[in-house]
Amino acid sequence: MTQGLSGLATMTSCAAMAASLALPLVPTGAHAQEAPAPAQTGRAGTEASAGDIVVTARRREENLLETPIAISAFTGEALEERGIKNLQDLGSFVPGLNIVGQATGGGARADRSFVGVILRGMQPSTSSAQTTSMFIDGVPVSQATALQVLTNPARVEVLKGPQSATFGRQTFAGAINVVTKDPSDTLTGQMSGMVGTRANYDVSGELSGPLLGDILGFRATARAFGKHGSYKNAANPNETLGDQSSKAATLALKFTPTSNLTIKGFGLYSKLSDGPAANGYISAYGLTDDDGNVIRQDQSNCNVTGSSGVTTRWFCGTAPSLSRLSPQADTANTAFITNFLKSDQGRLFHNDLDGYGLRNDYYHIHLDANWDIGDTGLALHSLTGWNTERKNELADLDNYNGANDTGTGSLYPDGTYNFVYYIEAESRDFSQELRLSYDKGGPLQATVGASYLNARAQSASGSPNLSGTRRYGATQSKTYGFFTSINYDVTEALSLAFDGRYQIDKLYAYAGEGGVTSTGATIPAGFYAEDEEIAQGTYKNFLPRVIAQYTIGESMLYASYSKGVNPGAFNTLFITAIPEVVQAAESYGYKVKVDPEKITNYEIGLKGHALGNLFTYELAAFLADWTNQIQSQSTQINVDTNGDGVLEPYQVSGSTNTGKVRVKGIEASVSTRLSTALNLDLSGAYIDSEILKAVNTGVTALTGITDFHGNQSPFVSKWSGTAALNYQAPISAALDGFARLDFMYKSGTYSDVSNLVKSPDLTQTNVRAGIRNETYSIEAFVTNLFNNKAYYSISDNSLIMSSNSSPNSSVYGGLVAQLRELRTIGIRGTFNF
Repeated sequence: MTQGLSGLATMTSCAAMAASLALPLVPTGAHAQEAPAPAQTGRAGTEASAGDIVVTARRREENLLETPIAISAFTGEALEERGIKNLQDLGSFVPGLNIVGQATGGGARADRSFVGVILRGMQPSTSSAQTTSMFIDGVPVSQATALQVLTNPARVEVLKGPQSATFGRQTFAGAINVVTKDPSDTLTGQMSGMVGTRANYDVSGELSGPLLGDILGFRATARAFGKHGSYKNAANPNETLGDQSSKAATLALKFTPTSNLTIKGFGLYSKLSDGPAANGYISAYGLTDDDGNVIRQDQSNCNVTGSSGVTTRWFCGTAPSLSRLSPQADTANTAFITNFLKSDQGRLFHNDLDGYGLRNDYYHIHLDANWDIGDTGLALHSLTGWNTERKNELADLDNYNGANDTGTGSLYPDGTYNFVYYIEAESRDFSQELRLSYDKGGPLQATVGASYLNARAQSASGSPNLSGTRRYGATQSKTYGFFTSINYDVTEALSLAFDGRYQIDKLYAYAGEGGVTSTGATIPAGFYAEDEEIAQGTYKNFLPRVIAQYTIGESMLYASYSKGVNPGAFNTLFITAIPEVVQAAESYGYKVKVDPEKITNYEIGLKGHALGNLFTYELAAFLADWTNQIQSQSTQINVDTNGDGVLEPYQVSGSTNTGKVRVKGIEASVSTRLSTALNLDLSGAYIDSEILKAVNTGVTALTGITDFHGNQSPFVSKWSGTAALNYQAPISAALDGFARLDFMYKSGTYSDVSNLVKSPDLTQTNVRAGIRNETYSIEAFVTNLFNNKAYYSISDNSLIMSSNSSPNSSVYGGLVAQLRELRTIGIRGTFNF
C-alpha cells in the first residue's frame, strides 16, 4: 500500500478505471406487463399521441395521461420516428436525463465499457452505486450496457422519481424499462437497412407469427450495426478512434394453453466489439517527448492552489475545445500486447479480444407467467429472470502515442513508451417474483407479493507494464422483498394509492486472488483464502409511496410522497491496511462497510388533454432530499508507521457516505396538432442538484476547496429541452410523405464538485424526410446537422507521462472529454410483409 508521490496519479487513474467496470449489485425488479398495441393515427409508422400510449409503471395497464407518475414513454413507432437506437440517443430526447459514457467517479475512459445513467440530477459515484435501474419487461438487468442494443421494442418507459416500492432496489432516481413485443397473430415480418457516412450501417430483420394456432406463437429478431469513429487518431491520421460494432438476437415464445393462462419466454444475446476509444484529452500543461515534439498543448486558463500549498495550472469557466493533438492513442498490436492478452495471470475469462478496444457479451432470459383465476378478479403472476454479462477492455491509459519516446524499462516494453491498462468484469444473477393481484372492475385494486434476487459480480484489472492483472474479490447480494399495493377510487374523481415494500439486503464480499491477510484493524486478524467471505452486511428498509390523484375535467392532478434506498457496498482493500492507516483513513470517512444512501421525494404533477387529443400536456415539480450519499474517494494519507516521526505516504481509495444533496426541479412537455398534417412537440426540464455536504479529497488536493455547499452536482445538465416538428401528408391514395425536425439542448455539466470548469452547452439538430405506406418506407436523414462538437461531458483525470515528467503528479492534470458523434448523413429503408 505504500508508494511514492510519483505513482499517486497513476494509481488514482488505475483505481478509477477498475471502478468503471466493477459491476453493481443488481436491482430487484417487478413486472411491467406487455400492453396491447397503442392506437395509431394515420398510416403505419405514425406515432401515437400521449393520450393513446398505455404504460405499466404501476404493474397494471394505464393510459399515460392517467398515470400519477412522471414518465417519458416512447412507442416502437416513436423510437423509429426519432432515430433512437441506443441509450445515448434516448438520453438526448429525455430532458433531465444524462447518459455519461465514463465512470462518474473520475474514470479515464469515455466509451461503452461503462454507462452512467443520471436521472433528475442523481449521478452514480461508481458503477456499483447506480441510481437508475434498467429492466426488460420488468426483469432487472445488470448494467445499462445491456440496453445498448434496442431491437424494435414495443415501448420504452423512463420512470422518474423513486420507484423502490414498485421496482425494488437501485430504482433510486427512477427506472428505464424496455417492453418487448408479443408474437403476432398472423405471420408477419420486417427487414430494415441503413447506410451512412463514416461506414455507418444498421441491418435488422424480424419474423413473427403462430407456431401452433392460438396456443403457441413466436417473434425472432436479429440486428447488426456499426460505424467508424468520428475522430481521427492524431498520431495516425489513417486510423479512426471510436469504431463500434454491435450484434444482437432475440427470441420470444408465447404459450397460451387456456384462455386464462399465458406464459411468455424471452431471450436476448448481444455482443459489442469496439475499437480503441476516442477519448478527448484537454491538458493543463504543455509537454514534449524526448525528441522535442509537442504531445500535450497547454490549454489551461487559470491557476489553483491545492491543499498541499502547491499551485498548479487548471481550467476555469467553460472547458476549451480539443486541440489538434487530441484524440490520440497507442493502438499498435505489438508483441508485448498480443503476449499479454494470451496470458492467464489474474484473468477471469478469455474471449476474442485481440488488441486495444472493448468486448462485451450479454445474455438475458426471462419467463413471464400469468394466470387469471376464474371470474374472481384474482390473478397470479410469476416473473423469473437470468442475466450474465462479461466484458473486458484494453486501453491506452495515458491517451497519447509514445512511439517517438524511446527508452528502457517497464514503460518501454518494445523500446518505446506505452502505458496500457486492462479491465474485465463478470456478473451473474437470478431473480424471482410472485404476486397476487385483485381487480374486478370496482373501486379497489390490490396486489401482494414477494421477490428474491441473488447476484454475484467480480472484476479484474491491472497494467502489464507494472505487476500485471489481478482478480479482485467477488461481491454478492441477496435481496428479499415483500410488497403490497392498494388503490381505491374514493369517488369518480378522487383516487388514493399506497405502495409499500419491506426490503432486506444481504451483502457479501470475498477475498480476491491469492487471498487476503487481515491486520486485525477492521476484521479478525489472519489469512482468508481466495473466495472466502471477508465481510457481510444486512440492511432492512421499509420503502413507502403514497399518491393522491384527482381528475378535473380532461386533466388529472396528483401529489405523491415516496422513499428510496440504494444499497451500500464494501471497501475491501481497506481490510489489509495497518492500524495506523485505518485510524487516519477513518477520519476521512472510510470504513469497510459503506451504508446505504437514501432519498425522500415529494412531487406534484398535472397531466391532461384538450380539444380531444389535439393538445396534450404533462407537468411535474419535485423536491428530493438525498442523504448518506455514496462518494468515490482517493486520498493520500501521511502516517508515522514506525514511531520515528517519519511520515510515509499511503493512498487509500474507496467509497464514503460523505454527501448530502437536495434536488428540486420542474419537468414539462406539450404536444399539439397545428394542422391535420403538422404536429409540434416541446419538452423541457430544470434540475437544481444542490450540494449540501460533500467530501472529495482528490478535488481538494487539486483546488484547495473544502466547502462545496451550494455547488451543483457534476455531470448534471441544469437546463435541457427538446423541440420537434413532425409533418405527414398523403402524396397519393396509397403513399404518405413525411418530414421531421428535432432540436435538442442540454446545458454544460461540471467536471467535479468544485464547479470550476464545465463542458460547453450541447445542441443537436436532426432532420429526416421520406415516403412510406403500410408495406415500406424510405427516408434520408442527417443527424447533428450543424456538426456541433460540444462533448457530452468532462471528467477530471491524471496527466500521465513517461520518465516521471508529469508535473504535480499527485493531482489531476487534465480533463477527459466524452466525445459525441459528428454529422452523419444516411438513408434508411424498411420493408414489412
